[in-house]
Amino acid sequence: MIKVQAGIAVHLARKHGEEPTAALLAIQEASGAAMRELRATLDVLRSPSDADCVGLARVGELAERTRAAGVPVQVTVTGQPRDLPAEVDQAGYRVVQEALTNVARHAGPATAQIHVEYAPAQLTVSVTDDGQASPDRPVTPGVGLRGMGERVTGLGGSLNAAPHDGGGFAVRARFPLDGPA
Repeated sequence: MIKVQAGIAVHLARKHGEEPTAALLAIQEASGAAMRELRATLDVLRSPSDADCVGLARVGELAERTRAAGVPVQVTVTGQPRDLPAEVDQAGYRVVQEALTNVARHAGPATAQIHVEYAPAQLTVSVTDDGQASPDRPVTPGVGLRGMGERVTGLGGSLNAAPHDGGGFAVRARFPLDGPA
């Protein structure tokens, strides 16, 4: 609604030979950007078709794409990989995907480590890096970190995302596997 109203106000101002105010143009641009982000988020949340199905079995592909983008990545899997509830499998993949995106965008020159741990009652996925983050400079959670948190807690899990004491950043998501989400 905000986007539509701002667009109408800009149109009417120009129709009357006036230049829209900077604030009105900023509202129009910001609302358009918000709509694009919302569409992208909804695309991720929609149930994928079988051809688009993502899960932790494809973490190696994520690591390879991240390496191709210039970030060295190591993948470690511990425990016995097994079939997971589809929602947990996809959420685990998305956490790794978003965390690697954040490493590429924010860590500076860094290497990343992905660890997927299968335990009897819990799945843990973590991505750590040795980049520029520091406990001395608190991180303001953006859309990616908030989205990860919502995705994980929506399945009954927990997410920790914070700088390391020695530098770098760690994202760790834990998903319960011993009961209904």
